[in-house]
Amino acid sequence: MSSIDTDVLVIGAGAAGLCAAISAAPRRVLVVSAEDPRAASSTALAQGGIAAPLGVGDSVRSQWADTLAAGCHTSDRRAALRIIRAAAEAVRFLSGVGVRFDHGESGWRVHLEAGHSHPRVLHAEGDRTGSAILAALLAHAAGCGHIELLSGVRVAMLLAGEEGDIAGALGFDRAGGPVRISARETVLATGGLGGLFPSTTNGRHANGDGLAMALSRGARVAGLEFVQFHPTALKTSEDPAPLLTEALRGAGAFLLDARGDRLMAGVHPLGDLAPRDVVARAVWERGLRGEGVWLDATPVFRSERAGEFPLALHTCRSHGLDPAREPVPITAAAHYHMGGIVVDPLGRTDLPGLWACGEVACTGMHGANRLASNSLLEAVVCGRIAGASLAHSSPVLRRPGAQGEGAADLSADRHGGAALRAIMGRCMGPLREGGELQSGLRELAELRERLAPEARTARQRLDLSMAMVRSALSRRESRGAHWRSDFPHRDPQADAR
Repeated sequence: MSSIDTDVLVIGAGAAGLCAAISAAPRRVLVVSAEDPRAASSTALAQGGIAAPLGVGDSVRSQWADTLAAGCHTSDRRAALRIIRAAAEAVRFLSGVGVRFDHGESGWRVHLEAGHSHPRVLHAEGDRTGSAILAALLAHAAGCGHIELLSGVRVAMLLAGEEGDIAGALGFDRAGGPVRISARETVLATGGLGGLFPSTTNGRHANGDGLAMALSRGARVAGLEFVQFHPTALKTSEDPAPLLTEALRGAGAFLLDARGDRLMAGVHPLGDLAPRDVVARAVWERGLRGEGVWLDATPVFRSERAGEFPLALHTCRSHGLDPAREPVPITAAAHYHMGGIVVDPLGRTDLPGLWACGEVACTGMHGANRLASNSLLEAVVCGRIAGASLAHSSPVLRRPGAQGEGAADLSADRHGGAALRAIMGRCMGPLREGGELQSGLRELAELRERLAPEARTARQRLDLSMAMVRSALSRRESRGAHWRSDFPHRDPQADAR
Protein backbone atom coordinates (compact mmCIF):
# COMPACT_ATOMS: atom_id res chain seq x y z
CA MET A 1 0.00 0.00 0.00
CA SER A 2 1.32 3.43 -0.94
CA SER A 3 0.93 6.22 1.63
CA ILE A 4 0.66 9.97 1.21
CA ASP A 5 0.65 12.61 3.92
CA THR A 6 -0.81 16.04 3.20
CA ASP A 7 -2.09 19.05 5.07
CA VAL A 8 -5.37 19.54 3.17
CA LEU A 9 -6.92 16.83 1.00
CA VAL A 10 -9.48 17.95 -1.59
CA ILE A 11 -11.40 15.07 -3.16
CA GLY A 12 -12.74 16.24 -6.50
CA ALA A 13 -11.35 18.58 -9.14
CA GLY A 14 -14.41 20.39 -10.41
CA ALA A 15 -15.20 24.05 -9.83
CA ALA A 16 -15.87 23.72 -6.10
CA GLY A 17 -12.79 21.64 -5.31
CA LEU A 18 -10.43 23.79 -7.36
CA CYS A 19 -11.79 27.03 -5.86
CA ALA A 20 -11.29 25.58 -2.39
CA ALA A 21 -7.75 24.49 -3.21
CA ILE A 22 -6.79 27.84 -4.75
CA SER A 23 -8.21 29.80 -1.82
CA ALA A 24 -6.55 27.62 0.83
CA ALA A 25 -3.09 29.12 0.23
CA PRO A 26 -0.61 28.99 1.88
CA ARG A 27 -1.66 25.60 3.24
CA ARG A 28 -0.38 22.60 1.32
CA VAL A 29 -3.19 21.05 -0.72
CA LEU A 30 -3.48 17.73 -2.54
CA VAL A 31 -6.35 17.60 -5.06
CA VAL A 32 -7.34 14.05 -5.99
CA SER A 33 -9.59 12.98 -8.86
CA ALA A 34 -10.49 9.60 -10.30
CA GLU A 35 -9.33 10.68 -13.75
CA ASP A 36 -8.63 13.79 -15.78
CA PRO A 37 -11.35 16.21 -14.56
CA ARG A 38 -11.73 17.60 -18.06
CA ALA A 39 -13.14 14.21 -19.04
CA ALA A 40 -15.06 13.27 -15.90
CA SER A 41 -16.09 16.41 -14.01
CA SER A 42 -19.72 17.50 -14.19
CA THR A 43 -18.41 21.08 -14.26
CA ALA A 44 -17.01 20.40 -17.72
CA LEU A 45 -20.50 19.42 -18.91
CA ALA A 46 -22.26 22.53 -17.57
CA GLN A 47 -23.70 24.56 -20.45
CA GLY A 48 -26.14 27.08 -19.04
CA GLY A 49 -23.69 29.31 -17.23
CA ILE A 50 -23.40 31.09 -13.90
CA ALA A 51 -26.16 33.26 -12.48
CA ALA A 52 -25.29 36.71 -11.13
CA PRO A 53 -27.45 39.86 -10.79
CA LEU A 54 -25.38 42.00 -13.16
CA GLY A 55 -27.91 42.93 -15.85
CA VAL A 56 -29.71 46.23 -16.27
CA GLY A 57 -32.57 46.47 -13.78
CA ASP A 58 -31.53 43.31 -11.92
CA SER A 59 -30.59 43.09 -8.26
CA VAL A 60 -29.45 40.75 -5.51
CA ARG A 61 -32.95 40.87 -4.04
CA SER A 62 -34.51 39.87 -7.36
CA GLN A 63 -32.26 36.83 -7.80
CA TRP A 64 -32.84 35.95 -4.15
CA ALA A 65 -36.61 36.09 -4.66
CA ASP A 66 -36.35 33.87 -7.75
CA THR A 67 -34.15 31.41 -5.85
CA LEU A 68 -36.62 31.18 -2.97
CA ALA A 69 -39.55 30.76 -5.35
CA ALA A 70 -37.82 27.93 -7.18
CA GLY A 71 -36.91 26.34 -3.83
CA CYS A 72 -40.62 26.04 -2.93
CA HIS A 73 -40.52 27.48 0.61
CA THR A 74 -37.69 25.14 1.62
CA SER A 75 -34.53 27.19 1.02
CA ASP A 76 -32.38 28.57 3.81
CA ARG A 77 -33.11 32.25 3.17
CA ARG A 78 -29.95 33.52 4.85
CA ALA A 79 -27.70 31.07 3.02
CA ALA A 80 -29.25 31.96 -0.34
CA LEU A 81 -28.85 35.69 0.29
CA ARG A 82 -25.26 35.27 1.49
CA ILE A 83 -24.26 33.33 -1.63
CA ILE A 84 -26.04 35.64 -4.10
CA ARG A 85 -24.45 38.69 -2.49
CA ALA A 86 -21.08 37.14 -3.34
CA ALA A 87 -22.01 36.52 -7.00
CA ALA A 88 -20.44 39.64 -8.47
CA GLU A 89 -17.15 38.96 -6.67
CA ALA A 90 -17.26 35.34 -7.86
CA VAL A 91 -17.54 36.51 -11.46
CA ARG A 92 -14.64 38.93 -10.96
CA PHE A 93 -12.57 36.10 -9.44
CA LEU A 94 -13.27 33.83 -12.40
CA SER A 95 -12.42 36.62 -14.83
CA GLY A 96 -9.18 37.16 -12.92
CA VAL A 97 -8.12 33.52 -13.33
CA GLY A 98 -8.76 33.64 -17.07
CA VAL A 99 -12.44 32.93 -17.75
CA ARG A 100 -13.53 35.02 -20.72
CA PHE A 101 -17.22 35.60 -20.29
CA ASP A 102 -19.12 36.51 -23.45
CA HIS A 103 -19.57 40.23 -23.99
CA GLY A 104 -22.16 42.34 -25.75
CA GLU A 105 -22.12 45.97 -26.78
CA SER A 106 -22.66 47.28 -23.25
CA GLY A 107 -20.65 44.76 -21.22
CA TRP A 108 -21.14 41.17 -20.20
CA ARG A 109 -23.90 39.47 -22.16
CA VAL A 110 -26.56 37.99 -19.88
CA HIS A 111 -29.13 35.35 -20.81
CA LEU A 112 -32.62 34.50 -19.57
CA GLU A 113 -33.30 31.00 -18.25
CA ALA A 114 -36.35 29.27 -16.82
CA GLY A 115 -37.38 30.53 -13.38
CA HIS A 116 -35.44 33.80 -13.65
CA SER A 117 -37.29 37.11 -13.75
CA HIS A 118 -34.35 38.87 -15.45
CA PRO A 119 -31.60 37.90 -17.89
CA ARG A 120 -28.68 37.21 -15.52
CA VAL A 121 -26.90 34.07 -16.71
CA LEU A 122 -23.35 34.65 -17.97
CA HIS A 123 -21.90 32.33 -20.59
CA ALA A 124 -18.32 31.72 -21.65
CA GLU A 125 -17.59 30.36 -25.14
CA GLY A 126 -21.33 30.24 -25.80
CA ASP A 127 -22.83 27.16 -24.19
CA ARG A 128 -19.43 25.75 -23.19
CA THR A 129 -19.39 27.72 -19.93
CA GLY A 130 -18.52 24.82 -17.63
CA SER A 131 -15.57 23.63 -19.66
CA ALA A 132 -14.28 27.21 -20.02
CA ILE A 133 -14.45 27.74 -16.24
CA LEU A 134 -12.84 24.38 -15.51
CA ALA A 135 -10.00 24.95 -17.99
CA ALA A 136 -9.19 28.34 -16.46
CA LEU A 137 -9.28 27.00 -12.88
CA LEU A 138 -7.09 24.01 -13.77
CA ALA A 139 -4.55 26.23 -15.49
CA HIS A 140 -4.48 28.60 -12.53
CA ALA A 141 -4.21 25.77 -9.99
CA ALA A 142 -1.32 24.25 -11.94
CA GLY A 143 0.60 27.47 -11.37
CA CYS A 144 -0.07 27.58 -7.63
CA GLY A 145 2.92 26.31 -5.69
CA HIS A 146 0.81 25.12 -2.77
CA ILE A 147 -1.35 22.77 -4.89
CA GLU A 148 -0.55 19.27 -6.15
CA LEU A 149 -2.99 17.65 -8.59
CA LEU A 150 -3.20 13.85 -8.53
CA SER A 151 -5.50 12.11 -11.02
CA GLY A 152 -6.07 8.39 -11.36
CA VAL A 153 -6.98 7.74 -7.71
CA ARG A 154 -10.58 6.88 -6.89
CA VAL A 155 -11.37 7.51 -3.23
CA ALA A 156 -13.48 4.75 -1.67
CA MET A 157 -13.55 5.47 2.06
CA LEU A 158 -12.99 8.26 4.55
CA LEU A 159 -10.48 7.39 7.27
CA ALA A 160 -11.89 7.70 10.77
CA GLY A 161 -9.58 9.35 13.29
CA GLU A 162 -8.94 8.23 16.84
CA GLU A 163 -10.91 11.22 18.19
CA GLY A 164 -14.05 10.61 16.12
CA ASP A 165 -12.79 12.96 13.42
CA ILE A 166 -11.90 12.43 9.75
CA ALA A 167 -8.20 11.93 9.13
CA GLY A 168 -7.96 11.49 5.35
CA ALA A 169 -9.12 8.88 2.89
CA LEU A 170 -8.39 5.53 1.31
CA GLY A 171 -8.37 5.30 -2.47
CA PHE A 172 -7.32 2.96 -5.25
CA ASP A 173 -5.15 3.68 -8.25
CA ARG A 174 -5.98 2.60 -11.79
CA ALA A 175 -4.42 -0.83 -11.20
CA GLY A 176 -6.48 -1.39 -8.05
CA GLY A 177 -3.60 -0.74 -5.67
CA PRO A 178 -4.59 0.90 -2.36
CA VAL A 179 -3.49 4.49 -1.68
CA ARG A 180 -3.76 5.73 1.90
CA ILE A 181 -3.89 9.52 2.23
CA SER A 182 -3.51 11.02 5.71
CA ALA A 183 -4.71 14.62 6.04
CA ARG A 184 -5.24 17.28 8.68
CA GLU A 185 -8.37 18.47 6.86
CA THR A 186 -10.41 16.71 4.18
CA VAL A 187 -12.68 18.52 1.72
CA LEU A 188 -15.34 16.60 -0.19
CA ALA A 189 -16.07 18.21 -3.58
CA THR A 190 -17.17 15.06 -5.37
CA GLY A 191 -20.24 16.38 -7.18
CA GLY A 192 -23.63 14.76 -7.51
CA LEU A 193 -25.31 11.38 -7.72
CA GLY A 194 -26.91 11.19 -11.17
CA GLY A 195 -25.13 7.89 -11.80
CA LEU A 196 -27.58 6.22 -9.41
CA PHE A 197 -30.27 6.72 -12.08
CA PRO A 198 -30.68 5.04 -15.48
CA SER A 199 -30.43 8.32 -17.37
CA THR A 200 -28.33 11.26 -16.22
CA THR A 201 -26.53 14.31 -17.56
CA ASN A 202 -23.79 13.96 -14.90
CA GLY A 203 -20.18 12.99 -15.53
CA ARG A 204 -19.46 9.29 -15.23
CA HIS A 205 -17.95 9.50 -11.75
CA ALA A 206 -20.96 11.32 -10.28
CA ASN A 207 -22.29 8.27 -8.47
CA GLY A 208 -22.88 9.85 -5.06
CA ASP A 209 -19.71 8.36 -3.59
CA GLY A 210 -18.66 11.44 -1.59
CA LEU A 211 -22.08 11.71 0.02
CA ALA A 212 -22.19 7.94 0.56
CA MET A 213 -18.78 7.93 2.26
CA ALA A 214 -19.78 10.76 4.59
CA LEU A 215 -23.09 9.07 5.37
CA SER A 216 -21.25 5.86 6.27
CA ARG A 217 -19.21 7.83 8.83
CA GLY A 218 -22.33 9.34 10.39
CA ALA A 219 -22.25 12.82 8.88
CA ARG A 220 -25.46 14.81 9.09
CA VAL A 221 -27.31 14.95 5.76
CA ALA A 222 -30.47 16.66 4.54
CA GLY A 223 -32.75 16.94 1.51
CA LEU A 224 -31.88 13.50 0.13
CA GLU A 225 -35.27 13.24 -1.59
CA PHE A 226 -34.74 16.36 -3.71
CA VAL A 227 -33.31 15.22 -7.07
CA GLN A 228 -33.70 17.58 -9.99
CA PHE A 229 -34.27 16.15 -13.44
CA HIS A 230 -33.25 18.16 -16.47
CA PRO A 231 -36.16 18.29 -18.91
CA THR A 232 -34.16 18.50 -22.15
CA ALA A 233 -31.52 15.81 -22.41
CA LEU A 234 -31.12 14.62 -25.98
CA LYS A 235 -32.75 11.19 -26.23
CA THR A 236 -29.92 8.81 -27.12
CA SER A 237 -28.30 5.68 -25.70
CA GLU A 238 -25.28 7.66 -24.47
CA ASP A 239 -24.21 7.73 -20.81
CA PRO A 240 -24.16 10.49 -19.71
CA ALA A 241 -27.09 11.79 -21.73
CA PRO A 242 -26.13 14.82 -23.85
CA LEU A 243 -27.59 17.98 -22.38
CA LEU A 244 -29.42 20.65 -24.36
CA THR A 245 -29.21 23.80 -22.28
CA GLU A 246 -32.32 25.50 -20.91
CA ALA A 247 -30.99 28.72 -22.39
CA LEU A 248 -32.31 27.46 -25.73
CA ARG A 249 -35.85 27.86 -24.39
CA GLY A 250 -34.89 31.24 -23.01
CA ALA A 251 -33.89 32.16 -26.55
CA GLY A 252 -37.16 30.97 -28.08
CA ALA A 253 -37.14 27.16 -28.33
CA PHE A 254 -40.21 25.22 -27.15
CA LEU A 255 -41.40 21.70 -26.43
CA LEU A 256 -43.74 19.67 -28.63
CA ASP A 257 -45.74 16.53 -27.93
CA ALA A 258 -46.29 13.58 -30.29
CA ARG A 259 -49.10 15.46 -32.09
CA GLY A 260 -46.92 18.49 -32.69
CA ASP A 261 -48.76 20.60 -30.09
CA ARG A 262 -47.02 22.81 -27.54
CA LEU A 263 -46.40 20.56 -24.54
CA MET A 264 -46.40 23.27 -21.88
CA ALA A 265 -49.46 25.17 -23.10
CA GLY A 266 -51.90 25.36 -20.19
CA VAL A 267 -49.55 23.50 -17.84
CA HIS A 268 -47.94 26.56 -16.22
CA PRO A 269 -48.32 30.35 -16.64
CA LEU A 270 -44.68 30.59 -17.76
CA GLY A 271 -45.13 27.90 -20.40
CA ASP A 272 -41.78 26.64 -21.68
CA LEU A 273 -39.98 28.83 -19.13
CA ALA A 274 -41.67 27.16 -16.17
CA PRO A 275 -39.40 25.87 -13.36
CA ARG A 276 -37.46 22.73 -14.15
CA ASP A 277 -39.48 20.42 -11.93
CA VAL A 278 -42.70 21.37 -13.72
CA VAL A 279 -41.24 20.88 -17.20
CA ALA A 280 -39.43 17.68 -16.25
CA ARG A 281 -42.63 16.14 -14.88
CA ALA A 282 -44.49 17.00 -18.06
CA VAL A 283 -41.78 15.35 -20.17
CA TRP A 284 -41.54 12.34 -17.82
CA GLU A 285 -45.32 11.77 -17.84
CA ARG A 286 -45.34 11.50 -21.63
CA GLY A 287 -42.46 9.05 -21.47
CA LEU A 288 -44.39 6.85 -19.03
CA ARG A 289 -47.20 6.72 -21.59
CA GLY A 290 -44.74 5.67 -24.28
CA GLU A 291 -45.07 9.02 -26.02
CA GLY A 292 -42.18 11.08 -27.35
CA VAL A 293 -41.38 14.73 -26.70
CA TRP A 294 -39.37 17.03 -28.95
CA LEU A 295 -37.52 20.30 -28.52
CA ASP A 296 -38.15 22.67 -31.40
CA ALA A 297 -35.15 24.97 -31.50
CA THR A 298 -35.50 25.90 -35.17
CA PRO A 299 -36.39 29.51 -34.27
CA VAL A 300 -33.06 29.78 -32.45
CA PHE A 301 -30.80 28.04 -34.95
CA ARG A 302 -32.34 29.92 -37.89
CA SER A 303 -31.66 33.24 -36.18
CA GLU A 304 -28.63 35.37 -35.44
CA ARG A 305 -28.50 33.77 -31.96
CA ALA A 306 -27.44 30.39 -33.37
CA GLY A 307 -23.79 31.26 -32.69
CA GLU A 308 -24.50 31.37 -28.95
CA PHE A 309 -25.07 27.60 -28.83
CA PRO A 310 -22.16 25.88 -30.59
CA LEU A 311 -22.15 22.87 -28.26
CA ALA A 312 -25.87 22.20 -28.63
CA LEU A 313 -25.52 22.40 -32.41
CA HIS A 314 -22.52 20.05 -32.39
CA THR A 315 -24.30 17.62 -30.05
CA CYS A 316 -27.33 17.37 -32.31
CA ARG A 317 -25.32 17.07 -35.52
CA SER A 318 -23.10 14.37 -34.04
CA HIS A 319 -26.28 12.30 -33.66
CA GLY A 320 -27.44 12.92 -37.21
CA LEU A 321 -29.89 15.68 -36.26
CA ASP A 322 -30.14 19.22 -37.59
CA PRO A 323 -31.84 21.47 -35.01
CA ALA A 324 -32.09 24.28 -37.57
CA ARG A 325 -34.38 22.14 -39.74
CA GLU A 326 -36.34 19.91 -37.37
CA PRO A 327 -37.30 19.35 -33.72
CA VAL A 328 -35.04 16.92 -31.84
CA PRO A 329 -36.14 14.14 -29.43
CA ILE A 330 -35.57 14.80 -25.73
CA THR A 331 -36.08 13.11 -22.38
CA ALA A 332 -35.85 14.03 -18.71
CA ALA A 333 -32.63 12.89 -17.00
CA ALA A 334 -31.26 13.07 -13.44
CA HIS A 335 -29.31 16.29 -13.31
CA TYR A 336 -28.68 17.82 -9.88
CA HIS A 337 -29.07 16.88 -6.20
CA MET A 338 -30.27 19.68 -3.94
CA GLY A 339 -29.60 17.62 -0.81
CA GLY A 340 -26.29 16.50 0.58
CA ILE A 341 -23.96 16.80 3.55
CA VAL A 342 -25.11 19.58 5.85
CA VAL A 343 -22.48 22.32 6.14
CA ASP A 344 -22.23 25.55 8.10
CA PRO A 345 -21.57 28.93 6.43
CA LEU A 346 -17.82 28.13 6.31
CA GLY A 347 -18.28 24.73 4.67
CA ARG A 348 -17.67 22.61 7.77
CA THR A 349 -19.64 19.41 8.35
CA ASP A 350 -20.52 18.10 11.81
CA LEU A 351 -17.55 15.69 11.64
CA PRO A 352 -14.31 17.39 12.76
CA GLY A 353 -11.79 17.46 9.95
CA LEU A 354 -14.39 17.10 7.20
CA TRP A 355 -15.53 19.93 4.93
CA ALA A 356 -17.78 19.88 1.86
CA CYS A 357 -18.59 22.23 -1.00
CA GLY A 358 -20.37 22.10 -4.33
CA GLU A 359 -23.15 19.67 -5.16
CA VAL A 360 -22.15 17.11 -2.52
CA ALA A 361 -22.88 19.69 0.19
CA CYS A 362 -26.22 21.01 1.37
CA THR A 363 -25.98 24.72 2.12
CA GLY A 364 -29.76 25.04 2.05
CA MET A 365 -29.66 27.54 -0.83
CA HIS A 366 -31.55 25.42 -3.34
CA GLY A 367 -34.33 24.07 -1.14
CA ALA A 368 -36.56 21.63 -3.01
CA ASN A 369 -35.62 22.77 -6.50
CA ARG A 370 -32.48 24.51 -7.76
CA LEU A 371 -32.88 27.64 -9.83
CA ALA A 372 -31.09 27.24 -13.16
CA SER A 373 -27.39 28.26 -13.17
CA ASN A 374 -27.24 28.78 -9.40
CA SER A 375 -25.11 25.63 -9.10
CA LEU A 376 -21.89 27.02 -10.58
CA LEU A 377 -22.43 30.13 -8.48
CA GLU A 378 -22.74 28.11 -5.28
CA ALA A 379 -19.74 25.93 -6.22
CA VAL A 380 -17.45 28.92 -6.78
CA VAL A 381 -18.65 31.00 -3.82
CA CYS A 382 -18.71 28.16 -1.29
CA GLY A 383 -15.51 26.58 -2.57
CA ARG A 384 -13.72 29.89 -2.08
CA ILE A 385 -15.22 30.36 1.39
CA ALA A 386 -14.16 26.88 2.50
CA GLY A 387 -10.66 27.41 1.15
CA ALA A 388 -10.29 30.81 2.82
CA SER A 389 -11.53 29.33 6.11
CA LEU A 390 -8.92 26.60 5.88
CA ALA A 391 -6.25 29.17 5.08
CA HIS A 392 -7.00 30.98 8.34
CA SER A 393 -7.31 27.91 10.56
CA SER A 394 -4.46 26.16 12.34
CA PRO A 395 -3.54 22.62 11.22
CA VAL A 396 -4.70 19.87 13.57
CA LEU A 397 -2.76 16.63 13.77
CA ARG A 398 -5.20 13.78 13.15
CA ARG A 399 -4.37 10.10 13.64
CA PRO A 400 -6.33 7.51 11.64
CA GLY A 401 -7.66 4.75 13.85
CA ALA A 402 -7.62 1.04 13.07
CA GLN A 403 -10.08 0.18 10.29
CA GLY A 404 -10.53 -2.60 7.80
CA GLU A 405 -9.37 -1.32 4.45
CA GLY A 406 -9.84 -4.38 2.27
CA ALA A 407 -9.11 -4.77 -1.40
CA ALA A 408 -10.16 -2.60 -4.31
CA ASP A 409 -13.76 -2.91 -5.38
CA LEU A 410 -13.81 -1.81 -8.99
CA SER A 411 -17.10 -3.50 -9.86
CA ALA A 412 -19.40 -0.74 -8.67
CA ASP A 413 -19.06 1.67 -11.60
CA ARG A 414 -22.19 2.45 -13.58
CA HIS A 415 -21.87 -0.52 -15.88
CA GLY A 416 -21.93 -2.79 -12.82
CA GLY A 417 -24.87 -1.10 -11.10
CA ALA A 418 -27.62 -1.64 -13.66
CA ALA A 419 -30.03 -3.17 -11.13
CA LEU A 420 -29.58 -0.27 -8.69
CA ARG A 421 -30.07 2.30 -11.44
CA ALA A 422 -33.22 0.59 -12.73
CA ILE A 423 -34.78 0.52 -9.26
CA MET A 424 -34.01 4.19 -8.64
CA GLY A 425 -35.43 5.10 -12.03
CA ARG A 426 -38.69 3.34 -11.22
CA CYS A 427 -39.27 4.69 -7.74
CA MET A 428 -37.29 7.96 -7.44
CA GLY A 429 -38.00 9.71 -10.74
CA PRO A 430 -39.87 13.02 -11.13
CA LEU A 431 -43.16 11.22 -10.30
CA ARG A 432 -43.25 9.10 -7.14
CA GLU A 433 -45.83 6.99 -5.30
CA GLY A 434 -45.74 5.39 -1.86
CA GLY A 435 -46.24 1.80 -2.97
CA GLU A 436 -43.52 2.07 -5.62
CA LEU A 437 -41.16 3.61 -3.07
CA GLN A 438 -41.82 0.77 -0.60
CA SER A 439 -41.23 -1.80 -3.34
CA GLY A 440 -38.01 -0.06 -4.37
CA LEU A 441 -36.75 -0.02 -0.79
CA ARG A 442 -37.30 -3.78 -0.49
CA GLU A 443 -35.49 -4.43 -3.78
CA LEU A 444 -32.53 -2.29 -2.73
CA ALA A 445 -32.32 -4.15 0.59
CA GLU A 446 -32.29 -7.47 -1.26
CA LEU A 447 -29.49 -6.26 -3.51
CA ARG A 448 -27.49 -5.25 -0.46
CA GLU A 449 -27.90 -8.66 1.17
CA ARG A 450 -26.37 -10.33 -1.89
CA LEU A 451 -23.21 -8.23 -1.86
CA ALA A 452 -19.82 -9.76 -1.15
CA PRO A 453 -18.15 -8.52 2.06
CA GLU A 454 -15.47 -6.61 0.13
CA ALA A 455 -17.98 -4.72 -2.03
CA ARG A 456 -17.61 -1.52 0.00
CA THR A 457 -18.36 0.97 -2.78
CA ALA A 458 -21.48 -0.85 -3.91
CA ARG A 459 -22.68 -1.15 -0.31
CA GLN A 460 -22.20 2.56 0.35
CA ARG A 461 -24.14 3.43 -2.80
CA LEU A 462 -26.98 1.12 -1.83
CA ASP A 463 -27.06 2.58 1.68
CA LEU A 464 -27.27 6.08 0.18
CA SER A 465 -30.00 5.01 -2.26
CA MET A 466 -32.01 3.44 0.56
CA ALA A 467 -31.64 6.62 2.64
CA MET A 468 -32.94 8.64 -0.32
CA VAL A 469 -35.97 6.40 -0.72
CA ARG A 470 -36.70 6.57 3.02
CA SER A 471 -36.54 10.37 2.83
CA ALA A 472 -38.96 10.34 -0.10
CA LEU A 473 -41.32 8.07 1.84
CA SER A 474 -41.22 10.27 4.93
CA ARG A 475 -42.06 13.45 2.96
CA ARG A 476 -45.79 12.91 2.55
CA GLU A 477 -46.39 15.91 0.31
CA SER A 478 -45.35 17.25 -3.09
CA ARG A 479 -42.75 20.00 -3.14
CA GLY A 480 -40.40 21.08 -5.93
CA ALA A 481 -38.46 18.16 -7.35
CA HIS A 482 -40.20 15.74 -4.97
CA TRP A 483 -43.64 14.90 -6.36
CA ARG A 484 -45.86 12.26 -4.74
CA SER A 485 -48.90 11.25 -6.81
CA ASP A 486 -50.49 9.94 -3.59
CA PHE A 487 -49.81 13.26 -1.79
CA PRO A 488 -50.07 15.82 -4.63
CA HIS A 489 -50.27 18.96 -2.49
CA ARG A 490 -47.66 20.96 -0.58
CA ASP A 491 -47.98 20.81 3.19
CA PRO A 492 -47.66 24.37 4.55
CA GLN A 493 -46.63 22.95 7.92
CA ALA A 494 -43.39 21.79 6.29
CA ASP A 495 -42.44 25.25 4.99
CA ALA A 496 -39.10 26.66 6.05
CA ARG A 497 -39.55 29.02 8.97
